Amino acid sequence: HRMEWQPDEQGLQQVLQLLKDSQSPDTATQRAVQEKLEQLNQFPDFNNYLIFVLTSLKSEDEPTRSLSGLILKNNVKAHYQNFPPNVADFIKRECLNNIGDPSPLIRATIGILITTIASKGELQTWPELLPQLCNLLNSEDYNTCEGSFGALQKICEDSSELLDSDALNRPLNIMIPKFLQFFKHCSPKIRSHAIACVNQFIIGRAQALMDNIDTFIESLFALAGDEDSEVRKNVCRALVMLLEVRIDRLIPHMHSIIQEVSSNVVVCLFFFRLIPILVNGMKYSEIDIILLKGDVEEDEAVPDSEQDIKPRFHKSRTVTLQHEGGEGEEGEDIDEDEDDDDDTLSDWNLRKCSAAALDVLANVFREELLPHLLPLLKGLLFHPDWVIKESGILVLGAIAEGCMQGMVPYLPELIPHLIQCLCDKKALVRSIACWTLSRYAHWVVSQPPDAHLKPLMTELLKRILDGNKRVQEAACSAFATLEEEACTELVPYLSFILDTLVFAFGKYQHKNLLILYDAIGTLADSVGHHLNQPEYIQKLMPPLIAKWNELKDEDKDLFPLLECLSSVATALQSGFLPYCEPVYQRCVTLVQKTLAQAMMYSQQPDQYEAPDKDFMIVALDLLSGLAEGLGGHVDTLVARSNIMTLLFQCMQDTMPEVRQSSFALLGDLTKACFPHVKPCIAEFMPILGTNLNPEFISVCNNATWAIGEICMQMGVEMQPYIAMVLNQLVEIINRPNTPKTLLENTAITIGRLGYVCPQEVAAMLPQFIRPWCTSLRNIRDNEEKDSAFRGICMMIGVNPGGVVQDFIFFCDAVASWVNPKDDLRDMFYKILHGFKEQVGEENWQQFSEQFPPLLKERLAACYGV
Repeated sequence: HRMEWQPDEQGLQQVLQLLKDSQSPDTATQRAVQEKLEQLNQFPDFNNYLIFVLTSLKSEDEPTRSLSGLILKNNVKAHYQNFPPNVADFIKRECLNNIGDPSPLIRATIGILITTIASKGELQTWPELLPQLCNLLNSEDYNTCEGSFGALQKICEDSSELLDSDALNRPLNIMIPKFLQFFKHCSPKIRSHAIACVNQFIIGRAQALMDNIDTFIESLFALAGDEDSEVRKNVCRALVMLLEVRIDRLIPHMHSIIQEVSSNVVVCLFFFRLIPILVNGMKYSEIDIILLKGDVEEDEAVPDSEQDIKPRFHKSRTVTLQHEGGEGEEGEDIDEDEDDDDDTLSDWNLRKCSAAALDVLANVFREELLPHLLPLLKGLLFHPDWVIKESGILVLGAIAEGCMQGMVPYLPELIPHLIQCLCDKKALVRSIACWTLSRYAHWVVSQPPDAHLKPLMTELLKRILDGNKRVQEAACSAFATLEEEACTELVPYLSFILDTLVFAFGKYQHKNLLILYDAIGTLADSVGHHLNQPEYIQKLMPPLIAKWNELKDEDKDLFPLLECLSSVATALQSGFLPYCEPVYQRCVTLVQKTLAQAMMYSQQPDQYEAPDKDFMIVALDLLSGLAEGLGGHVDTLVARSNIMTLLFQCMQDTMPEVRQSSFALLGDLTKACFPHVKPCIAEFMPILGTNLNPEFISVCNNATWAIGEICMQMGVEMQPYIAMVLNQLVEIINRPNTPKTLLENTAITIGRLGYVCPQEVAAMLPQFIRPWCTSLRNIRDNEEKDSAFRGICMMIGVNPGGVVQDFIFFCDAVASWVNPKDDLRDMFYKILHGFKEQVGEENWQQFSEQFPPLLKERLAACYGV
């Protein structure tokens, strides 16, 4: 047993005197204390006296003992590397032995001292520290547990990165699960420490925390209603940080977690208490304003720095069908990674995170959120300080999706106020007003146009020509959203809209030009053939073609321009003819260049770079747009090019998006100029067959659609190819969880195959009739639906037994037609009456008893059954 160090009485008195003097307010005394300290620091064991007073001299008052520890802490900071090993060891031992001192002040001081030693690079050379502190947490003695937690919390705050590294053999794997156990401790102080410890590892996304993230989140929600305000504060900090690091686990979970617990009143109260904190977090911080150059109003003449321009991802073409009561649906398999904020600060800051959290809460609580939010919101929206007013406008936009119903009564007065904010003298207010108004575009369009649509459009168009680049960007994006909602409502204002967009062409710097292309493309998609007027073409095409001629084949700015032209060509139809030849030629060249580069790269990867296949994908999509817009006029262009050979290669490319766009183009060329496609069918069909693989949803979807289009052109000659595709199609239509778009296209193509070769397909009727009927009942009357239903009727003629089991589904699908063509209506009539005669009146009565009332009504009215 080693001899412990013992203080010398005279030395101890000197140290105590010094501690007393240092509490004196007198300056001269303070100066003397400083000199004395420097003297005493020459003696190595001076530090032993200091720790002795702190941990063992219980006769002294607490402030003096604590002060002794703080002086020691400063010495450790300044000279620890010069402490003799026996002194350092004595101090460490004394700390760990006394972490459970009955006095909270002394415990805290020892905790600070431990952390200071640890932060001097000593976590590595003090290997027993963390295991011992973790062990002490299990102590029956409250003071020991609390003291150890205090020290651990400080260590976690100071050394979170080191703790999550290999240097220490990953102690967090033990520490984090241990901390999580203490979330349920009976003492609020301990609960609070435990949360605070884990909180240190959120921002760095420590792996050990990620592995336990579900337990962590669930435990947090369990404490959301804790009676202790410190515990609630730490829970709140945790949630806000979890959002801040964009824990993708949290946002999807948050929905389900909140829903699970939202019946719990305490938790609801917690969330409603969170609202003011979130709202407060939505203000721009001073540093944000500096970074965003919030005081710079006009910067439109300043060129963009290239790193500001985010890479754009081209969304390849997906063929979709029109639905009842709505436009064609977006392909559901495509992730819409929309950045829902005006804020290009790349870091996920508190403002973005608070806005995202509020958006989630609004989507869960809906109208119930408003009583807690509206009183706050009023004060913000009309506040004289622009920073506060700006945050209010952001709040209003963040809740738009979830609280739309509840907001409707306030919109007639709020929308005009927001439109006024579009003219605010602060650029950041103007830009956020653009975004928030776009979130309410759906409501604006649902009102009489003169009420809000016209004033909103007029002001947004002015903002597109704003002198501030951020405002231009926000206005352009908002206008694109408005176009999608308003569609043909914009037709009366087309001239005015085009003047603005074309004027912006001459004004915009690089980054916003890319957004402007998108606004023009969306306009074309929204108004369609109404754009095909000589005066509009005259305004729009010259600047687009000028840009087109300016850009080199290697320039990535071609992507958005090609996408935009694709929409314009589809909308203008024959109006695009004068421009089609150079555009067509260049697309073919882009495809050819990319294929050639890919070939060279695959043969000599060390000599050549891999090509950027996006050039080819975008070019294929623009060719699709041309074929769709120009129809038969594309014939001569195709005849004079090697596009079919190139298409044969693209359809076999390794990259799914290339195949996806190839099949879309194949379908469009089949419709526009089949004589050029027909000679290749024998080579193309096997490739289409192998691409009926639902793992690549969009590829599979477009291949399916193309097979249906080819089928309609081939007629009886399709017969040899049926076996290549039919089994896969039947398999896909019966697959669970298949996206709607793919089911619809599969059903149409099966129907079309049956239309041209009923004998070959009818045998399989029982295997697909039920899903076939359910997937097509919501599609609008159109050509595709017409041909598919004719096919089904012909197959029923060949194999009536094949539908007997599922006849009610067929009845329902027939009733979904609003105006079938006369001869198709006759086919339906014959099948329904034939079935009724076959089973006899009495059985038919029993059978039709199962019909929902609406179905009964429609069949009686339209077909007399």
